[in-house]
Amino acid sequence: MKTLALLLFSSLWGQNFQQRGYLETRGLFFPQTVPGDSGRAIGETILRWDVFYKVNDRWKLNGMIDTRSDTHRQVERKARIDWQDRSLARPALSLRRFSASYSSQGLTVEVGKQFIRWGKADILNPTDRFAPKDFLEVVNFDFLGVLAARVSYERGNDTVDLVYTPRMTPSRAPLANQRWVVQPQPGFSVLDFGNWYPGGGQAGIRWNHVGRGYEFSSCFFEGYNHLPALTAQLLNIPNAVAVRRVFPRLRFYGADAAVPLAYFTVKAEAGYFTSSQAQTDEFLLYVVQLERQQGEWSFVGGYAGEYVTAQRNPFFFAPDRGVARTFLGRASYTIDTNRSVALETAQRQSGQGGYLKGEYTQAFGQHWRATVGFVWLRGNPSDFFGQYRRNSHAQLTIRYSF
Repeated sequence: MKTLALLLFSSLWGQNFQQRGYLETRGLFFPQTVPGDSGRAIGETILRWDVFYKVNDRWKLNGMIDTRSDTHRQVERKARIDWQDRSLARPALSLRRFSASYSSQGLTVEVGKQFIRWGKADILNPTDRFAPKDFLEVVNFDFLGVLAARVSYERGNDTVDLVYTPRMTPSRAPLANQRWVVQPQPGFSVLDFGNWYPGGGQAGIRWNHVGRGYEFSSCFFEGYNHLPALTAQLLNIPNAVAVRRVFPRLRFYGADAAVPLAYFTVKAEAGYFTSSQAQTDEFLLYVVQLERQQGEWSFVGGYAGEYVTAQRNPFFFAPDRGVARTFLGRASYTIDTNRSVALETAQRQSGQGGYLKGEYTQAFGQHWRATVGFVWLRGNPSDFFGQYRRNSHAQLTIRYSF
């Protein structure tokens, strides 16, 4: 009887428990050095484990764990488990996700650390207010989870999404002693005085409607900008500047739409950012794009723009605004079940800067995959892309999936 019970428990657990993950090693190779960082190669290793457990037809538990190491000290050397994503460097061991979700008759509730994505565009998403990112490498970013309660209700062609976070999760900005920080001028050094985190929660609501031949949504957000404004202070130390990151209060109004046509799909997304604090600008950020799928080819092309209504602080770290006022494009081709190639670009309308990213992926069997790629940055030193022009690089990634 005891053996039968164990077999039954094992069978039920196997049916309800799912897992996946990968072990990945990545190498980045830089032809040029930069002031403050003489390194030309960076090695990284990450082990990610994603688990799901279905308690019953309505309840589900979700979890994701990361463990990392690297050669360039962008990963902490501390023996601790991180769940807040508020460290300047990447944690060596982190809980990327831990949540419980309930679904019934169009209602979905998820509580805990989770990933929340809003918007319809592909390369730039102005309405994505609950999606902070790891920007330690600026052009190679990863999304961070947020601790939140999310309620979604779908009825017919309409969906309402309510989100509340008790604390702000910041985007991770480049470290002061690394190559992705731009030195103020030759001979000066930047001292990182860390982050100043605001107190209080954040809330947002999004309504999405699927109509006949179109899809539209509008959203509202009240909280903080997860991208930092910068405060600089001269010190008594010769040729040194102290920089602290602050996260100003933010109110946001946004909308997006998608309209499938005969030869392509039109997507548009826009958001207006306003604040009661003088630490941040007020501005409109928008993107319009065309998308087409033709056989094994996928094409995306469009324009991202910005209109500033109040310029208050010239010092900020905002890759989303850095991509604005550019023509955007992406093309990918699936060669066969094991091989694919992709190109992505953003080119400043003034011609003062831009980037080009390319990659080729080859799968070997069911578990192994290799990717070779490059990032080419160009432009004037005063341009967002141009200031990173010495960070053009090649990269090689080997991944084992399980």
